[in-house]
Formats: sequence, structure tokens, C-alpha cells
Amino acid sequence: MPDDLGGHIEDQPLRTALSERYLAYALSTIMSRSLPDVRDGLKPVHRRLIYAMHQLKLDPRSGFKKCARVVGDVMGKFHPHGDSSIYEALVRLAQDFSSRYPLIEGQGNFGNIDGDNAAAMRYTESRLTETAVFLLRGIDENAVDFRPTYDGEESEPVVLPGAFPNLLANGAAGIAVGMATSIPPHNATEVCAAAMHLIAHPDATTAALLAHMPGPDFPTGGELVEDHATLLAAYESGRGSLRVRARWTRETQKGGTWLIIVTEIPYQVQKSRLIEQIALLLQDKKLPLLADIRDESDEHIRLVLEPKSRNVDADMLMASLFRATALESRVSLNMNVLDGTRIPRVMGLRSLLRCWLDHRHEVLVRRTEHRLAAIARRLEILAGYLAVFLNLDEVIRIIRTEDEPKQMLIAAFSLTETQAEAILNMRLRSLRRLEEQEISREHKNLEQEQSTLQALLKSEAKRWAAISAEIAGIVTSIGTGTLGARRTQISAAAPMLEIVAEALVEREPITVILSQKGWIRALKGHLAPGTELKFKEGDRLAFQLACESTDRIAVLATNGRVYTIKASEIARGRGDGQAIRLTIDLANEDGVFALFIPDPAARYLVAASTGRGFILPGAELASERRAGKTIMALKPGEEWAACVPARGDHVAVIGQNRKLLIFALSELPEMAKGSGVALQKYKDGGLSDIRVFTLAEGLSWRLGEKTRTETRLTEWLGNRAGTGRLPPQGFPKGNKFGDAG
Repeated sequence: MPDDLGGHIEDQPLRTALSERYLAYALSTIMSRSLPDVRDGLKPVHRRLIYAMHQLKLDPRSGFKKCARVVGDVMGKFHPHGDSSIYEALVRLAQDFSSRYPLIEGQGNFGNIDGDNAAAMRYTESRLTETAVFLLRGIDENAVDFRPTYDGEESEPVVLPGAFPNLLANGAAGIAVGMATSIPPHNATEVCAAAMHLIAHPDATTAALLAHMPGPDFPTGGELVEDHATLLAAYESGRGSLRVRARWTRETQKGGTWLIIVTEIPYQVQKSRLIEQIALLLQDKKLPLLADIRDESDEHIRLVLEPKSRNVDADMLMASLFRATALESRVSLNMNVLDGTRIPRVMGLRSLLRCWLDHRHEVLVRRTEHRLAAIARRLEILAGYLAVFLNLDEVIRIIRTEDEPKQMLIAAFSLTETQAEAILNMRLRSLRRLEEQEISREHKNLEQEQSTLQALLKSEAKRWAAISAEIAGIVTSIGTGTLGARRTQISAAAPMLEIVAEALVEREPITVILSQKGWIRALKGHLAPGTELKFKEGDRLAFQLACESTDRIAVLATNGRVYTIKASEIARGRGDGQAIRLTIDLANEDGVFALFIPDPAARYLVAASTGRGFILPGAELASERRAGKTIMALKPGEEWAACVPARGDHVAVIGQNRKLLIFALSELPEMAKGSGVALQKYKDGGLSDIRVFTLAEGLSWRLGEKTRTETRLTEWLGNRAGTGRLPPQGFPKGNKFGDAG
């Protein structure tokens, strides 16, 4: 092979070369970009940002520095990638609507919840927050390992000490090759409480931990609508999906009108895009209950939703918006992280907390050992100082007269190299009697501290007690103010509210009128009985029903079937109305027996003219089909006789033969349809009228303009299907109870 081809060339199948290089790329993406470390909850770019700002001494008590300076340091020393990606990471750590506990305090324009971008890095300034200081605590005390930077000129921490539970408190999101992570933010006070519970009870279950940390706590608030079982399953496995809704209130205006005020929107939803989405749906007429939307936000969110009319149901309006817009969003829970050995895996809540606590334990041990080493070095030097003050004149003589004073001091006073060096570096002003007392006091204090730290290293119980005290200190530091208080309300699983057609109709009083020839119409308002009405020539009133425009009306036909008519679909005051046969499937020989608004929760007594009947659930008096459904199986020549509410404990039946029978309501079966059972036995004729009443209150009937009530009814009490006896004196000759009771 010619020499001018340069370096080594190796033949390799394309498949092998591609797979090896793609695998290397995938591992780099997973471990060095997208997945956070379970110990400090940070990705490399975030960790490098915080460490670089620590090196620049940008602590909360110092001044701000330009973000361009910070980004330049991070890019030049630690993170050899584009400055835009580094600045975007910095901005996100400073946004209080993106991070539950911002790690960077920004000065200038850092964007807003509408989705506007931050100003250029040359205009904005930043420094670390107290939360970031917690993450760095112990960084200079050998608490963690360091590794060389990409160019080998400096070193960077592999992981931060992480005294703050950042992974759960601020959450994380990222997409790698073949895997992703999505951890929602939580309330740090609650996370600390769960961690302290796990320290006290190492075998605690996920359910016990959720008693202290019930669920996510988003920086933008909102309402989490999931039941406890769903949350438990998600945190147990580390995977799940959670629903978050906007929080809203109903604000009453003058004249009975009202508005919906949205004060909090779901996490990571841009307000401007949300408004644009709702406006487009309004334009396409896909939100029939909503009239308008306005944005009246200042530093607080205030979206004003105006309903079509004041009669619209607020819950129904919001249900339609939750279904169609980002006012309800799903937040993924996928707790995929790098564990303590930097291996990616999905962890449950207990494992996450356990790994963080184990890291805190390791940091405590390393910091303690580092401090003990420092104390040992200082005690060694202090012991040398004390030897000097006991033989001060001799020490001065050796230093002044000897050519090799260091070696002479070591030989004369049995000193170590370190002690001799410290004595030679001592200033003359330190050779005072007061200084000797201070050295003795410092020596004593350091020995006491050394003893305490050695006892800490020997006792695991003391170490965990110290860690628990550190965590309690975080809770105290965060406090219960706006930073510490829970923002997201956790509610039970939201019911699936069915948006029915009636919700799209304005609710108003109307009167439904049905003529004998089958023409039906609706007039505004509730007309008084006897109001003069116009009909076609030869036609007259059959039924007049006061109702609401949103009601569903039951029509009992003479064929034994029941039909449902929506009041909103009845012609409004146009001439004689419309033929009822255009709405329901009635044959020419069929008519209407009754027109009323059924109560689905009530029960009804239905009866045929031959004296058969049964109890019918109110829910059965509805049929969405045009053909209706059969309720009473009528035989040839048989007709409806009654359909009355079964409110009471006894039934009074009077036949055309003027015989009255009273029996207990409990003797009648409850059926959805059928022929029923015999109510009263007749030799001739059939059923004339029926009533359900309470025996203790007596039986009432209408007699002219008066109402009469009979309480002595023993004479007419019997069993169902009996013949009965003649009614009391004064009972109407038409054998009808009238509208009394």
C-alpha cells in the first residue's frame, strides 16, 4: 500500500461499522446528555453550569454576572457544545414557571409563560440560588469524585453532593436513543418528609411514602385529577400517565350573568398557544357553549371565558373545554434515570429515595473523613506550636545560629517535618503568651470535634440521624411560604361528564301545546290554564304542559308505547306547529293518552282499562328511538287507563261498576314492561280511575270546587284483584278522583 495514503486503514463490513458507531452515539446520548443522575437529579450540562457559577463565586449573596460570561466559561472549560444549547439550559433553570425550585436567579428578560424567548445572553445576568447552594454543599470537602474535563486541563465533579432532593423536587425530562425520561416536579417539603420516613422505616412501602408525598406539585399549579390507586401504581412501577387540569372559578356578574376565570393552567402549556387553540375552535364553531375568551393576565394568570348565555351549565362548559383543549393535559411519569453506577434503569419512588439517601450517606462519610484528616493535620501543627512555647528561647537560638535550623529543631524537640516547617513559618507577633492560650484552647476544641466525628463514623445510627437532621434543615430553609407551600391541588379522579345535547340549548320556560288532531307547538313562558289559544278549524286543545326548553317529554300513546320528545325540538310558535307524527312514529289510528315530564328516580303505576297494571321504574319512560318502546301490552279493545306517580303506600281503584277497592301498593310487582296483574275484578265494564295515596293521611277526591278526605277506610280495605264495595257517600258520580291530592 502506498505511503501517501496516510494512517491505518482497516477493512470492515458496513453493518459492523455502523452498529458500533451508532451504539457509541447512543451511549453518549443516554449517559452524557439526556438522562439525569439519580443522586443529584442533574444532566451534565446543568451540573457544569452550576459548578462553573460556583467557580465564578456567583453565590446568592454576591452580585450578578452576565450570562454570556457564564456560558463562555461552561463552553470553554467543561461543555464543548453550542452556546445556544447551554444558554437555553441556563434559562430553563431560572424560569419559575419551568422549575419548581429554580437553581439560578435571573436578572433581565428570561421569557414568560406565553412562550416568549429570553433576551440574548449579552443582556441577561444570573447567579445561583440558595437551592443550588444546597446541591453544592461539601463540593470542596472531597464529598464527590472529580474527573478530567474534555481537554484534560481542568477537572469537574462526576456528581454534585446534592443535599437538596433535586430529582423529585424539580423533575426532569429528556429523550435519548431508545429511551426517555419524564419526571414531574414535586413539593420539596413533602419529598423530605418521605425521605425522613424512609430513614426511620427502611422497609416502608410506596403507599406509606405517598402518605407524605401524595403526588406531583407543578410550578404552575393546576389540579391533578387522578385517584390514589392510579398514583400508587405509577409510583410503584415508575411509569404512568397523570391528568392535570386548569383551575377555575365562577365569577358572578350583574344581571345574573357570570364568567369563568381560569387562574392556573397545566404544566408546560404555553398560555398564548392555549388561547389561540380555543379561539380557532370558537371560529370553527366546535365550542357551542362558549361565546368568547379574553386574556386579562398581568403577573398572575387570568383567562376570562364568557358563556353563550347565563343558562349554560358551568361544569358542562368546562367539561367541553377540558375535552377539546389543553386546559386538560396529560403528564407522563417515566422515572428512567442513571443509578449510582451510571446504569440507566426505571425506578419506583422508593428506589429513587433510597439511592438519594445512600448518596447522602456516602457524602457524609467522605466529608467526615476529610474533616478528620484536616483536624489531624491541624492538631499535629498545634502540638508543635505548644512545644515551641515551652522552649521558646532554645528555638530562637537554633533559628538564629544554626545553618540547618529545620533539622536541628526536629532532632532537639522530636518534631515532624510538618511541625518544623510550621514553626519556621511562624510570625514573630505570634510569640505572645496570649497566643499560647489560644493555641491550647483550639487544640482542646479540635480534640473534642475529632472525638465526635470518630464516634459518628463508628455508628451507622448516628450517621442516619445526622442525615435526617440535614434534611430537616432543608425543610426549615424552604419554609412554608410561596416556595414551600403546595401549589397543585390533588383531587379524586374526575368523572367523565357526558355532554348532552340539552346542554347546548338555552334553558327557558315554555308551554307545550298538543291539539286533539296531533299538532304540537311551544310558546314562551308558562301559560295559565284556560288561556285562550288558537287552533285550526275543528281542532281544539288536548294537552297543555308547562316545562323548560331543556326538558325531555314522555308521550304515552294509545298503542301502549312510550316516546320521548325533546322540548328544544318542538316548533316555537310558528302557526299551528308541526304534526307530532313527524317526531314520533304513530300510526293514523293511534293517539296520545298522556303528555308529561317523567322523573327517572320515581316509580309509576300504569294500568289498562281492563283493570290490569304494575309498577314501572321512571327510567323506563324514556326512549330515544323514533319508534318508541312498548310499556303496556294492550289487548284488542283494551286502552290505557292511568299512569300515575306511585307516591304512597296504598292503591285506591274504582271501577265503572262504582265499586271501590283499597289494597297495599306492595302487592303490585315492579316491571319494565308487560301486561301486569289484576288490580280489581269486574263482572261488567272496566277500570274507571286509580290513585296511589298514604293510608294514614286518608283518601281525597275532588267534589265540585271542594276537596273531601276520608280517613275511615277499613270498610274498603282488601286484597288486590278483589271486587270492592260502593264508595263513601258524596263520591263523584263520574267515578273519578279528580285532581285532589
